[in-house]
Amino acid sequence: MRDVAIVAAGMTRFGELWDASLRDLFAEAATEALKNAKADHLDALFVGNMSAGQFVGQEHLGPLLADELGMAGVAAARVESACASGGVALRSAFIEVASGASDVVLAAGVEKMTDSTEVTEVLATASDQELEAYHGITFPGLYAMIARAHMERWGTTEEDLSWVSVKNHKHGALNPKAQFRSAVSLDDVMRSSPVAEPLRLLHCSPVSDGAAAVLVVPLADAKRYTDRPVRIAASGLATGPMALASRKDIAFLDAVEASARRAYKMAGHGPADINVAEVHDCFAIAEICAIEALGLVERGTGNAAARKGDTALGGRLPVNTSGGLKAKGHPVGATGIAQAIEIFEQLRGEAGARQVADARVGLTQNMGGSGASSVVHIFERV
Repeated sequence: MRDVAIVAAGMTRFGELWDASLRDLFAEAATEALKNAKADHLDALFVGNMSAGQFVGQEHLGPLLADELGMAGVAAARVESACASGGVALRSAFIEVASGASDVVLAAGVEKMTDSTEVTEVLATASDQELEAYHGITFPGLYAMIARAHMERWGTTEEDLSWVSVKNHKHGALNPKAQFRSAVSLDDVMRSSPVAEPLRLLHCSPVSDGAAAVLVVPLADAKRYTDRPVRIAASGLATGPMALASRKDIAFLDAVEASARRAYKMAGHGPADINVAEVHDCFAIAEICAIEALGLVERGTGNAAARKGDTALGGRLPVNTSGGLKAKGHPVGATGIAQAIEIFEQLRGEAGARQVADARVGLTQNMGGSGASSVVHIFERV
């Protein structure tokens, strides 16, 4: 298996982008990545997308988006794993290059959500339809149950949840591509509108449009494109029961633990080696559960990490320096690629005011639904 590297990235601003279509967003991110690498061809294209068919009525994205780039004929396919679609697209590109099947591969993600008036219903298709959605539960409700279980098990409070949002908005305020570039106070979060008890509006990621793309090549060829490649050291993918009722402990994300275990083994790294991480904070409780399942903190202690400053810039292990899904935004198919771009920039020393000093090893964790799928990537500075 060949060593693999990311050599360039491109990304739109995330937000309510009324003047851009799905193909416009993809083309902006993809052409920026190609231009940054001075690449004039692709061997393959993988695009992560959860539900363009329902959001904008467009399926069959592989050939559509290859043609939009002026590369009709290239091997291209859409990859879907709910909100983990972008991360699994990156994994697909990683395997394509590592195996020797292709040498120049674009991994992209895109979602155009604001064109739909039924976003909640579309997102709910990533839950168990018979056991959950049929009975009226939505993702805020599912994550509210996860939060309540964590509260009962570990003494987590609404204030603990709120500190996650405060931290990530502070980081997002430093990110020019973020949907929300403003800090919020603890009081702002705890007084925001109730959504699904104990979750409030400012505990929840927004509806977003956006696209992101990275160019993936063999590490041995990386110097053709950049003098600062970032090695993809590992990719781990795992799944778990879709329905919360089918899980042994709904306060713990088994699929995240399993995907991390596989990635750590492949990379030869452990949690203590990680200098910066981007995790899937679709709701504040998700970040708490994710850092526990990743082994970045001890189980049951993730609730205190943001409050103590451990996961903030300048802390022991900065998490979601981009602002996370909460502040950067969450165009679901693009999120996994955007996470990788944040780590790519961190390991190249290009994160500006968000820069983590001497970051050498980074991690991304991207999950689908309420944690039924999870993909973890580990990256190394070269």
